[in-house]
Amino acid sequence: MPRVKSAVASRERRKRVLKAAKGYRGGRSKLYRTARESVNRALLYAYRGRKLRKRDMRRLWIARINAAARLNGLSYSKFIKGLKGAGITLDRKILAELAVKDASVFAEIARAAKKHL
Repeated sequence: MPRVKSAVASRERRKRVLKAAKGYRGGRSKLYRTARESVNRALLYAYRGRKLRKRDMRRLWIARINAAARLNGLSYSKFIKGLKGAGITLDRKILAELAVKDASVFAEIARAAKKHL
């Protein structure tokens, strides 16, 4: 069986890592080992960040809904309970957008929620 040389594959692998580390400062973009560590860490943070963004957006929506609900004389939890009782199935993203962009429609929804408490 012939001897297999892996130079081409190794070079491709190193080039791929160094290309991903382009723009990093100092040895992080020049030296393979530090570049590999930096790229792996960056990919980890990117993966984790995609999960955290969803969590952060939900927190923002809840804060906006709470502020708008309090302007209409309800707390957030009572507002959500009233919505469930009224059978209104709007998600928090839409409710937050209504609270910011169309306060009159949100006030109407809040009245419906208050009625079903």
